[in-house]
Amino acid sequence: MTTTLPVEVPYAAGWSVVDLNNLFINADDPTVLVEEAEIRGFPRTFCAWVKGIYAVCRRLKPDLLVAVSGGDCTNTRVLAEVLAEEGVAVFHFTFPYPADRRALEEEIKRLCRRFGVSIQDAQRTKQRLDGIRRLLQHLDDLTWREHKVTGAENHIWLVSASDFRSDPEQFERQLTAFLEQVERRSPSPPKIRLAYAGVPPIITDFYDFFPDYDADIVLNETQRQFAGLPICADLVEQYHRYTYPYTFAYRLADIRGEVRRRCCHGLIYYAQTFCFRHAYEVLLRQSSPVPYLTLEADAPGPLSAQHRTRLEAFLEMIAASL
Repeated sequence: MTTTLPVEVPYAAGWSVVDLNNLFINADDPTVLVEEAEIRGFPRTFCAWVKGIYAVCRRLKPDLLVAVSGGDCTNTRVLAEVLAEEGVAVFHFTFPYPADRRALEEEIKRLCRRFGVSIQDAQRTKQRLDGIRRLLQHLDDLTWREHKVTGAENHIWLVSASDFRSDPEQFERQLTAFLEQVERRSPSPPKIRLAYAGVPPIITDFYDFFPDYDADIVLNETQRQFAGLPICADLVEQYHRYTYPYTFAYRLADIRGEVRRRCCHGLIYYAQTFCFRHAYEVLLRQSSPVPYLTLEADAPGPLSAQHRTRLEAFLEMIAASL
């Protein structure tokens, strides 16, 4: 799959599910994957995430690619067309825009028909996966309430829950073991509490930057949404409340509420270079409840000198106000 979707459906059908974003960014050298796509003809001025997904998909040769062509990246349709011409079986899934519960239910039923299961089958699978999500909710609480889980650890676990690393049972065992380990840690509250909003960063050492400044991320907005938090018992309502595919105002209401609840001092809004989501800064500027910094990056790699300078200045400004 190209991004988060109702994974309950393919899991109910007994399929193995892979989020290509996770395969791309966790590759030994993601830059090589981007270069592979460019050699195949993708322009340099094109989203590196999409290029990475393309290269990963060609290597993986999946039985089926479920492309979220509505509610995610505007380039996904082109990506799916190219892969389909290269012989990849593609199924398009669309989150209705703006959010429409009835339309979403019909789309989930259409996905169910493709996998040969009923929506009731998917609902039963959701009940099983929600047990894992409750553990993830506890992990999130350990991040911002008890300060026993770092922002980096929070990011990795939540973003990995988009597909549960293709094996929900093993994922649950690993997560349970991790939680048992961190429960024994002493709390380590940062002086500066930050929120992170936007797609997961392509910057490989982003989260490593903050501890030296007595700061940490206590809210990973999109990763939390990818993980299905907060949990809703009903399958359709769960993905109706999932904010990422819909209007920015829908997301912003969640961001503002969580920033206040978690007592954040500042917000970092990340947008991928060449992405239309940059324009949302217009709305963020009008409505951010705390000082914010917009950060962008193009290709996989470490923080640049410019990134570091801007982050340092932002943290110094916040520290001076505390």
